[in-house]
Amino acid sequence: MSIGKYIAPLRLEMNSQDERRKIETIRQLPIKILQIGGGNFLRGFFDWMIYESINQGKYHGSIALTPPTPNGAIKLKQLAEQDGLYTLITRGLQQGEVIEEKSIIPVFKTFIDPYTEWEQFLQLAELESLDIIISNTTEAGLAYEPIHYTEGEPLLNYPARLTVFLYRRFQHFAGSLEHGLLILPCELIEHNGDLLKQYVLRYATEFGLGADFVTWIEQSQRFLNNLVDRIVPGMPPEEEYQRLANQYGYEDPFINTAEPYHLWAIQGEPELDKRLPLAQIGLNVHWVKDLQPFQERKVRILNGAHTLMTPVGLWYSKVTVRDVMEDTKLSDWVMSTITKEVIPALTLDEKELHAYATATFERFRNPYLEHRLQDIALNSLSKFKTRILPTLKAYSEKYNQLPAEIVYSFAALILLYRTQSVEDGQRYQTKIPSGTLITIKDNERYLQRLAEHWQQPQLANVVTSILADQQIWDEDLTEIEGLAKAIVSNIQLLEEAQL
Repeated sequence: MSIGKYIAPLRLEMNSQDERRKIETIRQLPIKILQIGGGNFLRGFFDWMIYESINQGKYHGSIALTPPTPNGAIKLKQLAEQDGLYTLITRGLQQGEVIEEKSIIPVFKTFIDPYTEWEQFLQLAELESLDIIISNTTEAGLAYEPIHYTEGEPLLNYPARLTVFLYRRFQHFAGSLEHGLLILPCELIEHNGDLLKQYVLRYATEFGLGADFVTWIEQSQRFLNNLVDRIVPGMPPEEEYQRLANQYGYEDPFINTAEPYHLWAIQGEPELDKRLPLAQIGLNVHWVKDLQPFQERKVRILNGAHTLMTPVGLWYSKVTVRDVMEDTKLSDWVMSTITKEVIPALTLDEKELHAYATATFERFRNPYLEHRLQDIALNSLSKFKTRILPTLKAYSEKYNQLPAEIVYSFAALILLYRTQSVEDGQRYQTKIPSGTLITIKDNERYLQRLAEHWQQPQLANVVTSILADQQIWDEDLTEIEGLAKAIVSNIQLLEEAQL
């Protein structure tokens, strides 16, 4: 039975007088941050950090929240309807002790949908107080695509949208170098800051915004490469959610869960912590000269393990990361793949890599987190391209043979994308051996292309055409010797449902 009839939604009036006073105080702070994306991760990572900094009296600003895609506008409206408040539960093991903390996060001051409120979105660029732009649009969102720009019309592509936003700021402040922003793209792509800057400069030229604007970007805007690390599964399972709602006395459809562990490495001078005071309040935030060691270790091992296990786990009807790690065969397979194929392909200190991998496996077994594989599966093609393919190629070049278990996961991924369009082409579903239908969410163009490739009668032709599709992979993967044949063999093995 739904508890919604008996328990009020999370709204400002549900909090104590002290809480209401604190929330209203935060809402009076000037908007210093534009946030692109209000998904689980940023709410359980960055927004929590800002709240902690405000609580300690070190930060004096609030956040304007916008969705990364038009589909996100619905959730934006729902979050606004509950006063922008949401519950964050941090729980897990930390230094052998059980940690469980609950916070209501009140950092959002305004909500703007740039796809229907384009002018209001651009007006944020005119704020004197604005200092930081942060984004998490997933790997698929941080991309370049040819665009015809018409003034006054909203842009779907994030780098293009940011370009026009910055141009409004450039115009409003007459090119003042004192109005530069810290721009932090948290998408899990190497050199994410450099890449976003590259796209912005390209769009600035293609949109004909002028050489002075390009110079202003180069001289005043700080696009910082950075790496984020925290497991933020989001909404608990229904039974757990209802237990928490009863315990707290309110419903919150935006309740979020996160592990205690967090790491943010930002490539920039330590003095920038004065603008974004997170390290000084004791958070695990590092301003570093070289991001590469942090990047390789985290993306290839932690994110790589997630991306590797997801298609295989889904194929075998697993729901969460912990389900995979509690299955002896699957957990052995994950750990063996990381230790025998991923780590040997890296150039960092092997002892440190094994220690990090061991800690990662422990985090995966956190009994308090329900990290759903289908959530991780969002935009899997882009994730596989950035997190796994570099390892596959490095291993092949180093040992002159394919990494067998990585290829097995690759085969599972391709098999999961044997989809059928449903509901007038709005969704793509695939059937796993149990008979369950799984919805696959990815770039619409990629989904269409994979569906077309799978129309071919011969499996070998299907695999070859998928691997050769440079619109997906940015390269022809059939040039990797033996890869197509190995994937065909593994698909046949998977269809027999044998691990």
